[in-house]
Amino acid sequence: MYKHLFFDLDHTLWDFDRNSTESIYDLYERFQLSQVGVPSVEEFNRHFIAINNQLWSDFYNNRLTHTDIRKYRFRMVMDAIGVTDHSVCDEMNEVYLQLLPRKPHLMESATDVLDYLKDRYELHIITNGFDEIQALKMASSGLTSYFQHIVTIQKAEAKKPEPRIFEFALEVSGALLSESLMIGDNYEADVCGAQNVGMDVVYYNAASLPLEGAAPTYEIRHLKELMAIL
Repeated sequence: MYKHLFFDLDHTLWDFDRNSTESIYDLYERFQLSQVGVPSVEEFNRHFIAINNQLWSDFYNNRLTHTDIRKYRFRMVMDAIGVTDHSVCDEMNEVYLQLLPRKPHLMESATDVLDYLKDRYELHIITNGFDEIQALKMASSGLTSYFQHIVTIQKAEAKKPEPRIFEFALEVSGALLSESLMIGDNYEADVCGAQNVGMDVVYYNAASLPLEGAAPTYEIRHLKELMAIL
């Protein structure tokens, strides 16, 4: 039924949470944040996760820009902890963006699943990330060779869940809508985005979150379940 599989990258194949947490721990030590009033690296990371997730949700809903995320997230983290000194926030963000994409960790069984799929389907990426950062993530984690097309917001000049990024992915890959399947972890960006253009979609719902709207074509809790579907 399907010939083209379109994967999200972060949280679906590339383990953003683990890679980000390692990067945050590196930042805590490098910038000696305990000396400016950050009580623990665990608290620093907890606030970062919550704030970063909220900012990305706002980005999906056009309430702020990608530049805003980079400018404000560490300031907001420090404010949440009660630290008013923002003097190193810009530098922390730059170092974070240097550390993060060079981390190699993938979601559990990602390589096994891709090895199973690579000779059966044409594989592509649709990501709300930017060319350079996403290319580094894929190279660092050994993903690059699996995929034919990497569709980013820079290439498509659109972001998930906007229809244009999915339409662009179909155009560059030469894929028919009826032969295409989207796989992603974000209900708003991946599921709703795919549904908006009539594309079948697998919702990778590892945390068993309640559905926020229309049911996806398929729902899985673990990547290995893809092999049963496909």
